[in-house]
Amino acid sequence: MKSALTFETIARCSTTKAKASLLTLPHGPVNTPVFMPVGTQGTLKGLTPQQLSDLNCQIMLNNTYHLGLKPGQETLDRVGGAHKFQKWNRNLLTDSGGFQMVSLLKLAKITEEGVQFASPHDGSLMMLTPEHSMSLQNSIGADIMMQLDDVISSLTTGPRVEEAMWRSIRWLDRCIDAHKNQDQQNLFAIIQGGLNTDLRRKCVEEMVKRDTPGYAVGGLSGGEEKDVFWRIVTLCTDLLPKTKPIYCMGVGYAEDLVVCVALGVDMFDCVYPTRTARFGNALTMKGILSLKSGKFANDFGPLEEGCDCPTCQNYTRSYVHLVATKDTVGCHLVSVHNVAFQLRLMRQMREAIIKDEFPAFVVKFFANYFGGDKSRYPEWAVNALQSVGVDLMASSS
Repeated sequence: MKSALTFETIARCSTTKAKASLLTLPHGPVNTPVFMPVGTQGTLKGLTPQQLSDLNCQIMLNNTYHLGLKPGQETLDRVGGAHKFQKWNRNLLTDSGGFQMVSLLKLAKITEEGVQFASPHDGSLMMLTPEHSMSLQNSIGADIMMQLDDVISSLTTGPRVEEAMWRSIRWLDRCIDAHKNQDQQNLFAIIQGGLNTDLRRKCVEEMVKRDTPGYAVGGLSGGEEKDVFWRIVTLCTDLLPKTKPIYCMGVGYAEDLVVCVALGVDMFDCVYPTRTARFGNALTMKGILSLKSGKFANDFGPLEEGCDCPTCQNYTRSYVHLVATKDTVGCHLVSVHNVAFQLRLMRQMREAIIKDEFPAFVVKFFANYFGGDKSRYPEWAVNALQSVGVDLMASSS
């Protein structure tokens, strides 16, 4: 099918599967690997699109299901799409609404036609079909649109997993047929198949035949064992074309991002940085700070030494401790820092890949993040990195 993007790999790590690429979309360039902050309803919680732009974010997410309910398709058509609606002149990716099948399962009924949701606002019924999802995403005007897939919990077993995988393939075909704007919007397929490697292989084989501009690994980050999670990710990156962007949906913890970049993933998204900010948690290269803790009451340093975000440049841990979780200002300040942290982490990984120093970066990252205590390293991360030639447990000389 047609593609409204170019994807050029600039450098490959000589040890792992990590790569640094330039993804060029209708609203400008995106340096990968990239973390995409999630602005569900046209905004990240606690940040304006302008603030996100000031942090040099090149692409953010919107949610098709939520924008389809409010402001609704008619308003989006009238204003000329979500970029204009939210004053965001960089790239947008929209998820199809499929994830709500899991997150709003009590409100959803799934059939071959599509998914029927009861609106969480007023209980009114909305039928989300592949065709309707495409129509909504065409109205939103996202640079990358996700197919509607049949999403099940990653903990689901039995025949439902295979049923969802085949339905996702059929729904991709319907999405391709319904996609009206292939010159300016890119439709990505989503690889499903649960934790079953045979189903994942089959799904990749079928999706690659459709030759979409990019591919996502879906149906993970739902509470499955992390040792199974990474094996599914690396299987998919082994099988998917190296000439197209690979997006691992819903991944946002710092250690997960580092491991999945090593396994060959280019794109990530997660609500985690802003959600955890609302609980007063600041993300740093030395781990997570719980700013609610009284130990920060008289700490006049920045949230993170060396961070150039507006929060760290202007406010102290003491001040943020005072307002964390008690005031929307606290949530705002920590959200700004956390998004800046995620973007900086991706930038540093990219630079390390280009210099072919990525394995050393990974070893140093884990040492800093876990305070030099190897007993705290997650076993799954050690195993995953070992599979691509990085030994976290080797004694440093």
